Amino acid sequence: MTTIALGSAPTTMTAVRPAATRLRLTARGRAVLTALAALPAVLVILGVIWGGGAALASLDPSAPSGTFETVTVSAGDSLWSIAQEIAPDADPRDVVAEISRLNGLTGSVVSAGQQLAIPLAYTQ
Repeated sequence: MTTIALGSAPTTMTAVRPAATRLRLTARGRAVLTALAALPAVLVILGVIWGGGAALASLDPSAPSGTFETVTVSAGDSLWSIAQEIAPDADPRDVVAEISRLNGLTGSVVSAGQQLAIPLAYTQ
């Protein structure tokens, strides 16, 4: 005759941990990571280059103190209208170029209330 034992046999449970996976970067992944790491430095360099051209007229080494006068831009004024007003006999393109160089302007946009340095050659 066969005997069957009913009951619980002592069993031990062991925790199975998954195997640790190692992070592998492809060439594209390394390039993206490098670009992301270099982005802040590139932004700082571009900011320095972009903002480095903004020079004050009084600090311009080619314009010693006393070689220019200042005017305040009124509403509706442009560099062209200011050039025609201060030097009606001169070519406005030359006057605009001189004002832009003296004030470190990269564009032709001026705003009301802005102080512009005008070369003394055009103010007399």
